[in-house]
Amino acid sequence: MSAGTPQLTVDELAARAGVTVRTLRFYAAKGLLPPPELGPRRVGLYGPEHLGRLELIEELQRQGLTLAAIERYLAQLPEDIGSLDLAIHRALVASWTPEAAEETDRGQLARRIGRDPSDADLDRLAAMGALHRTEDPDVFKTDPGLLPLGVRILDVPIPLETLLAARAVVRLHSQATAHDLHRLFRDTVWKPYRESGPAPADLDRMKSLTDRIQPLVVQAIVTAFQRSLAEELTGSPE
Repeated sequence: MSAGTPQLTVDELAARAGVTVRTLRFYAAKGLLPPPELGPRRVGLYGPEHLGRLELIEELQRQGLTLAAIERYLAQLPEDIGSLDLAIHRALVASWTPEAAEETDRGQLARRIGRDPSDADLDRLAAMGALHRTEDPDVFKTDPGLLPLGVRILDVPIPLETLLAARAVVRLHSQATAHDLHRLFRDTVWKPYRESGPAPADLDRMKSLTDRIQPLVVQAIVTAFQRSLAEELTGSPE
């Protein structure tokens, strides 16, 4: 699906996102989704940004955030944020608690992509780590965090070798960042706190607080990455 004119009905949007129409309408009533554009016969039509925002909402909810907290998270995003940036946010938020791979058949994958997946489509999704083939050619193991991002850039004209190399670079640097942040938090927050002899109930509250700040740290990482990427793209060519 291109990033052009909205073209999904409410039923198609729900199918692409893997949620019910009732859930979608609930999010819209809460103001978590922007209103659709009106098409012929005043039918509401949705686009990639609606789909990306809906998937991000679902991921934040899986992380345990309340609707109020999700609303605050979304309010900090740029108003003109695109579907690809939304998918990046979703993938990074999901990385805090990696989900088990989901079994997905060809029909389910086709609904997410918007077409019957070709061998080239499967190769590209596999190169991004969003999909793994099984012994059954019509059944796949998909990564819930990466699949929406993979679908967004499925038709971007990037060579398969570049996708594989980019995945390796991202994994390398994300692992290093996670290691450094974990060590920083452990040495400057957790260690002094535990040495102060807190009560068991206080320890539980501290763990709960740690879980709640994780999405905020993710958002800071995404923002820093986007700014760094913008600086690279606007820099003088060598």
